[in-house]
Amino acid sequence: MRAFAQLMHKELGQAGDGEDLADICAGTDRYAMYRAGPVLSISHGMGIPSISIMLHELIKLLHHAKCRDVTIIRIGTSGGLGIKPGTVVITDTAVDSSFKPRFEQVVLDDVVVRSTELDKDLAKELLACSKDVPDFPTLIGHTMCTYDFYEGQGRLDGALCSFSSEKKLEYLKRAYNAGVRNIEMESTAFAALCGLCGLKAAVVCVALLDRLEGDQIRAPHEVLWEYQQRPQRLIAAFIRKQLGLCPPAGTSFSPQTDG
Repeated sequence: MRAFAQLMHKELGQAGDGEDLADICAGTDRYAMYRAGPVLSISHGMGIPSISIMLHELIKLLHHAKCRDVTIIRIGTSGGLGIKPGTVVITDTAVDSSFKPRFEQVVLDDVVVRSTELDKDLAKELLACSKDVPDFPTLIGHTMCTYDFYEGQGRLDGALCSFSSEKKLEYLKRAYNAGVRNIEMESTAFAALCGLCGLKAAVVCVALLDRLEGDQIRAPHEVLWEYQQRPQRLIAAFIRKQLGLCPPAGTSFSPQTDG
């Protein structure tokens, strides 16, 4: 997230080289947070519990800081579904493992079901911005969010596997037919919490592989490195457009982990 903050520091024409950007949350191991102009770059860890904790605390921070017209965008990596590796997916709706647009959470002893619709206009704006970075494919589609990386995502290569290869492919094809184009582990909670708090939100993830073709990522490191820059480049173009800025000359992009 420091690398992404440094990228935005340069993209926004801030003074200096960005090397002195400090982790606002230094002293805690919960997450890292950096600020470049009006942009916060925050790590959220892996999975729904981790991102939920971060979002609760971030939203409280934004409230006390009296921030207005906030847009929150999750960027990161994902497994693709029926799409070419390296494709950037802009989520229109986050769905659960049954392909339903819902997030179920136990509150006290009640199961609460919350909507996972994301801002459609924001998704369209992001897709329009992808034309400014035309050297990789970008599309809008559903994102399936799971609670588990292995069996929960139909993988055959975990420590346990309770289904056949045929059952796995049948499930993933049903997901594709339901409009799912990528799979990750945070989007339903992200969409539900942002929606409840009235925040404009989007999820933009690059697909590292096509899960219909296998479970293992086989692309070389340098290819994966470039793939991971793609959501950053798209979001940088979007932020510049929102602020009425032109891209700086000689911009280079640094890799990132999920954030």
